[in-house]
Amino acid sequence: MKRITILFFILAAPFSVLAQEEPFQTVITPAFSPVTWERLLNASDEPENWLMYSGTLDSQRYSKLDEINTSNVSELEMKWSYQIPVIDRAETVPMVVDGVMFITEAPSNLVAVDAQTGRVYWRYDHDLPEDLRICCGRNNRGVAILGETLFMSTLDAHLVAIDARTGNVLWDKEVADYEAGYSKTAAPLIVKDKVITGIAGGEFGIRGFIDAYDPVTGDLIWRTYAIPAPGEPGNDTWSGDSWKTGGAATWITGSYDPDLNLIYWGTGNPGPDWNGDVRLGDNLYSDAALALNGDTGELVWHFQFTPHDVHDYDSIQVPILADIQYQGSTRKVMMWANRNAFFYTIDRATGEFLEGKAYASQTWAQGLDANGRPIRVPGMAPTYEGILVSPPIVGATNWYSPGYSQQTGLFYVTSFDGEQEFFKRDEDYEEGERFTGGGGRYNQPMDAFHSSIRAINPETAEIAWEFPIMPRSSAGISTTAGGLVFTGSADGYFFALDAATGEELWHISLGARVHAAPMTFSVDNKQYVTIASGNVVYTFGLPD
Repeated sequence: MKRITILFFILAAPFSVLAQEEPFQTVITPAFSPVTWERLLNASDEPENWLMYSGTLDSQRYSKLDEINTSNVSELEMKWSYQIPVIDRAETVPMVVDGVMFITEAPSNLVAVDAQTGRVYWRYDHDLPEDLRICCGRNNRGVAILGETLFMSTLDAHLVAIDARTGNVLWDKEVADYEAGYSKTAAPLIVKDKVITGIAGGEFGIRGFIDAYDPVTGDLIWRTYAIPAPGEPGNDTWSGDSWKTGGAATWITGSYDPDLNLIYWGTGNPGPDWNGDVRLGDNLYSDAALALNGDTGELVWHFQFTPHDVHDYDSIQVPILADIQYQGSTRKVMMWANRNAFFYTIDRATGEFLEGKAYASQTWAQGLDANGRPIRVPGMAPTYEGILVSPPIVGATNWYSPGYSQQTGLFYVTSFDGEQEFFKRDEDYEEGERFTGGGGRYNQPMDAFHSSIRAINPETAEIAWEFPIMPRSSAGISTTAGGLVFTGSADGYFFALDAATGEELWHISLGARVHAAPMTFSVDNKQYVTIASGNVVYTFGLPD
């Protein structure tokens, strides 16, 4: 049974009453307007809110708010903080709707708070089995909303619908069998009248997919597998039956273009990760960007960044969509800084490769050919003894959200210039057990390598500027009309850069790793910036 804790406030009393068991008591939650599909379509026009994981459907993470700007950002001060009860790594990006903030917590919980004060309205705790099979941390990155219903993924591979006013569970659907290694950590994406969601578990020999669910009933509308079955185009890129355990998880939130009616979603590494001998071929559609019809889930086009990946270079980065000037004309593009150390500009209507260059240190490829396919350096595949390759397993970047500024036209990414010794081993698949076929080891500390925020011109794929970070960063990025880039670092700093030049304008030490992306919103015409650090959510604003 799921247990919900509700905090509610009576009149203006300075105390709260705690109700932990059903029947639920009346909750005085501030009114907010239902979040219609029309509001989500035009989310950029109400920058006072942050209505989805990446802020807008194009995932630019750009806010039109400019009260906080290059001239006054140095005056930022902390307004409130919220302590997540479960001590774990917070990767949440809060969502704000009309002054109410929704924060996901590790491992699979949700809380509603006052966005101005951090005061709790209600919380939902999702019961999890003790024998979870997960790869990379007990975390949850965010929620989606449609109408007055929140949608949250859980570590036991469920999708849960929650009443945004009360925290009551409306429905709870099992998406896949957690005992087979399936799990869910990413925020869903609303597309029209559907809840779009991916799946995690690529290190357990799962078969990745992208789903669409009915928001009212929780019924599955369509499922698109990231690995084609026999008789489907692309299955011949897997030797034998290796497609059945091929991974290609879809574990980070995608983007959507309403004009083209295309959903863009990244896929992860093929399985086993580091031993490609048992899965000869390109292994479609692992390590790829998929463009799916928003109504049917039909695959319209794909672009595979790393065919036959043997270095765990998941292509699950958030795709950023924008219309840019390219060679004298306006092009609808998708921008992608990949874990494999190459940046790509791709026509998002057709999947045509436009530009691509390495943006971080790499030794596995000589470059990209005219179609964007990597030209491999011979002899860089993992061996039984081990071989040194750059970038390392964590990648030149990873899942942390990049950003784009409509003011500068630049793309911003957290980058890492590291290397690692890769090795392979022989391993048989066993359901529910890790199926990786090898691993990696560092020959020196990660802090010995170079890390930075890099700004990239998507028209040329050239680096415009970089801001060095020591030690490395694993934080996401957001940009604003105030000319700012907000991000953080592994040693607990949260800071703001000038979006045009990369100059540091403000920083503060939060004392714990920033492993999430910042977001910004306003209440009563006052702008705030929020970031998770360690297991605390901090909110900053200008002096009153």
